[in-house]
Amino acid sequence: MQITDNAVVCFHYALINDQGEVLDGSKGGEPIPYLHGCHNIVPGLEKAMAGRSVNDHFRVSLTPLEAYGEIDEEKIYDVERALFADMSELAVGLMCHMTNESGEDEVVSVIEIEDDVVTVDANHPYAGESLTFDVEVVSIREATAQEIQAGQANPV
Repeated sequence: MQITDNAVVCFHYALINDQGEVLDGSKGGEPIPYLHGCHNIVPGLEKAMAGRSVNDHFRVSLTPLEAYGEIDEEKIYDVERALFADMSELAVGLMCHMTNESGEDEVVSVIEIEDDVVTVDANHPYAGESLTFDVEVVSIREATAQEIQAGQANPV
């Protein structure tokens, strides 16, 4: 079976930056499941997966737009230090959940701390980076009606 829309695919991956460092991955753990054609993974990787078969092993290099996007300067903003009053361990690099001005919950990274202001970044940690995915396709099956309706694969 080949990877087509509405196929549940399980794969292992290593995420590698331009310096050759492995940033993330699943090798040595459980494979990652996703429903193909439903935008559950980065666009460039989903495109590269189309037509692949079980046991295929490949590398694909992606531009920021094909991966986690360019850095959006509007997602870097200042918040009042008082919002972090309950956090005794506030430090640059800390990741936490915040509600933005639109009322949406987002994960932010603290990038600067001043007396009354904390600057946070809501961009994906790998936004703006060209990345290489080293992928091994582990399994492919047809999605259930429930998975198709939900737009995502059921957990393994």
